[in-house]
Amino acid sequence: MMNAKNAENLLQALTADLNNAALIGQLVLLMLAFALGWLALRLIRGQLPAGLKTRLGEHGGRRVALPALALLFTVIGRSVLEHWQSVHLLNLAVPLLLSFIIVQTSFGLMRRIFRPSAYLRIFEHGVSWLVWGVLALHITGHLDGLIAALDAIGLSVGKQRLSLYTALLALISITATLMIALWVARVIESRFLETAPLNANMKLALTRLTRGLLLIVAVLIALPLVGIDITVLSVFGGALGVGVGLGLQKIASNYVSGFTLLLDQSIRIGDMVTVGGQFGQVQRIATRYTVIRGMDGAEAIIPNETLITSTVINHTLANPNNRVSVPVQVAYGTDLEKAKAALLSTVSGQNRVLMDPTPAVLFHGFGESGIELELAFWIADPEEGQLTLKSDINWAIWQAFQREGIAIPYPHRVVELVDKR
Repeated sequence: MMNAKNAENLLQALTADLNNAALIGQLVLLMLAFALGWLALRLIRGQLPAGLKTRLGEHGGRRVALPALALLFTVIGRSVLEHWQSVHLLNLAVPLLLSFIIVQTSFGLMRRIFRPSAYLRIFEHGVSWLVWGVLALHITGHLDGLIAALDAIGLSVGKQRLSLYTALLALISITATLMIALWVARVIESRFLETAPLNANMKLALTRLTRGLLLIVAVLIALPLVGIDITVLSVFGGALGVGVGLGLQKIASNYVSGFTLLLDQSIRIGDMVTVGGQFGQVQRIATRYTVIRGMDGAEAIIPNETLITSTVINHTLANPNNRVSVPVQVAYGTDLEKAKAALLSTVSGQNRVLMDPTPAVLFHGFGESGIELELAFWIADPEEGQLTLKSDINWAIWQAFQREGIAIPYPHRVVELVDKR
C-alpha cells in the first residue's frame, strides 16, 4: 500500500478526475480485469481434479480466486496505462481488492479450522472491522499519524523497545501465522494421516505432535517479522521451566503420560478397561486426561498419570472375548447332572453367548447351605455390558429350576434354648 500522504493526494486527484475522460479508460480496464479473471478462473477450475473442486466448493474459490486474478490483471494494466494517463482510480482499486481478499481468506481459514459458533462470528466481525478500518485510515491519510501515536507509547526491555504498535502488530502476526499453522495441520490430518496405514492412537499422537510443532514454528516466525528478538523469550522460558519443575510437575507428568499412552498403544480409544474399580469404554485420550464412559452412562475423567502408574485391566487389548460367570447354589441332595443340564440350557438361547469356547458348569465347592456351582461362558461384545445379560440368565435359571424341581437353598439357623435353673 502507499503511504498516507500519497493516499490523501490520490483522493483529491480522484475527485478532480471525475470529469476527466481518463476515468472512463480506468473503468474499462477494471471491467476488463474482472472479465479476464473470470475467464482464467473457469480455465483453472476446468483443469482441477474433482476432489479438489469439491473441497473448494462452488463459490468458495470465487470469493478469493476471482478478486485475486482481477487484482493481478489490474496491477498489470495499471503499470501499462500509467505511462499515458493518470491512474488514480486504479490506485484506489488495488488496496480495496487486496483488503477484500484478506477478509475472504481469513473467513475461509477460520471456517475450515473452527466449528460454526457465536464466537466465530464475533471473530469474523472483528477481522472485518480491523481490515476495513485500516483501509479507511490508509486512503484518508490518517494511518501514519495513528501508527506514530501508538509507537510513541512503549517501554524498553534491555536493548529491545516494545511499543503499543509493536504489540498490536505482533498480536496480528501471531494470530495470522497461528491460523495458517492450524490450517496446515488440518490439511496434514485429512490428506496424510487419514490415508496412512496407522491405528487410531498413532494417528492421534502424530496429529497432536504435528499441530504443536506447527504452532511453535508459527510463533517463532511471527515474532521476528515485527522486530521482536526471540532471545528475549529465553528469560520467560527459564521461568517457565522453574514453574514446571516446582508447581506444574503433575500437569507436565499427565501430558507426558498422555503421549506415552497414545504411542505405546496399551490403551486405545474404544477399549473396555477397568481402572480402580471403574469399568467402561475409553471415549477420549486427551493430552492431560482420559475419559472412560461407564455402562451407566457416567463419564469418569482419569488423569493420564494414573493410567501409567497403576494397574489397568484392558478387556479388549488382544482379544475382545471376555469370560462371564454366574454363581449358583443348589441344595444338598440335588441331582447335579440335572442341575448342570438346566444351567447349560439357559445360555443356549442367548445371542450374545459364544458357543466356542463352550459354556461350562463348574463345581466350586461345598457351602454352608448348599453346593456351590458356577455357570461360565464367553461373550465377544464386552462394550454392551454384562448387567442385562446376567439378569436374563438369572431369570432363565429360576424358571428352569422351577420346572425341574431343583431347590435353591437358603441359610438355616438352629436356636437351642438352655434352661439353667
